[in-house]
Amino acid sequence: MTVHFIGAGPGAPDLITLRGLRLIERCPVCLYAGSLVPAEVVAAAPKDARVIDTAPLDLEAIVAEFTAAHAAGHDVARVHSGDPSVYGAIGEQMRRLEGLGIAYEICPGVPSFAAAAAALGRELTLPGIAQTVILTRTATRSSPMPDGEDLAELARSRATLAIHLSVTNLARVVRDLTPHYGAACPAAVVFRASWPDQTVIRGTLADIRTRVKAAGITRTALILVGPVLASEEFDDSRLYAADHSHVLRPKA
Repeated sequence: MTVHFIGAGPGAPDLITLRGLRLIERCPVCLYAGSLVPAEVVAAAPKDARVIDTAPLDLEAIVAEFTAAHAAGHDVARVHSGDPSVYGAIGEQMRRLEGLGIAYEICPGVPSFAAAAAALGRELTLPGIAQTVILTRTATRSSPMPDGEDLAELARSRATLAIHLSVTNLARVVRDLTPHYGAACPAAVVFRASWPDQTVIRGTLADIRTRVKAAGITRTALILVGPVLASEEFDDSRLYAADHSHVLRPKA
């Protein structure tokens, strides 16, 4: 028996990996985060499967389902949104499983920041503009940020920022980033990336908060900040340069 932590992707049902879908199709128990995982994904579970929305459950109730499935010898599809390694809250679940001697595996998924970049039609790393993407969040009621990971500290890098779980803290985001990026720095908020009601709001640090407030977005949104969001003047990548040789394209 194995618990399979499965990344369902950012929202669109066809963005789940083939591996993840096949696991859901064969597992007799399916636990899914119903607030963020589309119903079409878990509809692929066997007709007689035990399918449970874990949104109203606490950790111990979820672990109880794992334990019951283990006793019955049933594999579990534990379905999380995006990629479970990023803000997936799977660490504590795996710790409990290890303590119980229950095997688990992780099936990666398409992360929300990748879907947001696709919605914006932008590459997050451009030569000479930014070669680093920082995935982060701001402090909320759920948990504080560790020392050294404050947004103002990360902003010193001027890397492309993908800020999760923070649209309600947008005023603080703008305040912390403006001294480092400048008020004219491009910013975007993508609400429910890849879902049918996806909404993309583009602006700058100077006006993004006003634009988001007007749209009434208060949750399930990713903030992206950095010059790459609007840069048109950048060097071509050396990867495809005619005078650039490598093992698969040696010099003539």
